[in-house]
Amino acid sequence: MIDQNAYAETARNAVNRVLDAERSVIEEAGGLIFAALRAGGVLQAFGTGHSRSVALELVGRAGGLVAANQLGIRDVAYYGDASPRDILDPKIEREPGLALRIWELADIRPEDVFVIISNSGGNASIVEMARLARTRGHRVIAITSRAHTAELSVDERLADLADVVIDNGAPYGDAALPLPDGGAICPVSNLTGVLIAQLLVAEVAGRFLAAGQAPPVFRSANTPGGDAYNDRLLEGYGSRVRLGDA
Repeated sequence: MIDQNAYAETARNAVNRVLDAERSVIEEAGGLIFAALRAGGVLQAFGTGHSRSVALELVGRAGGLVAANQLGIRDVAYYGDASPRDILDPKIEREPGLALRIWELADIRPEDVFVIISNSGGNASIVEMARLARTRGHRVIAITSRAHTAELSVDERLADLADVVIDNGAPYGDAALPLPDGGAICPVSNLTGVLIAQLLVAEVAGRFLAAGQAPPVFRSANTPGGDAYNDRLLEGYGSRVRLGDA
């Protein structure tokens, strides 16, 4: 019998580890994002698998940064010529060359900053996206599990290519509660990943306020005037910020 409280305690400990151990790193990452946005850049968020939900947390939501765009595997079907069937295979994230296809379908500018999320940090598309960004002069922020990535037998990891690495505190394999047969249940990475994403937003907003500027964040579309307010903030970004599928 597994006690539900065991995961609650594990989750609480993981959150506390992020708050205690990663605070200064999150501040550093927030500074990179703030500098990029003030220079007219966009935050480009990328994750595959379940890490997509952390990328989505940064894009197109009430209280979130306006200048944020989600890159995703679905882009090769949404904006490219791939069939939707082509992207249904969960192993597609390991396909060499996929990140470049996604990159070429986006309007990425020199001022943009990248936040790339991957618990393992070793899948081909994740590493390739980080390498593309790094070699083309963009700053790269990684949200990953140091415990998992340290166990990978690969030539290059997301953490190796990032300017700033934020540890999500997840264990090797992500799932935190062991089962008698050697398996495990109850992942941690998305829980702490969402927390990290919102701590980054708070850090960036605080820096805008300290600079005497109103933070460029969305208002809820379900409040009076929300749509009109958001549309004004989006003017000038065009296809750089794609919200239709967010």
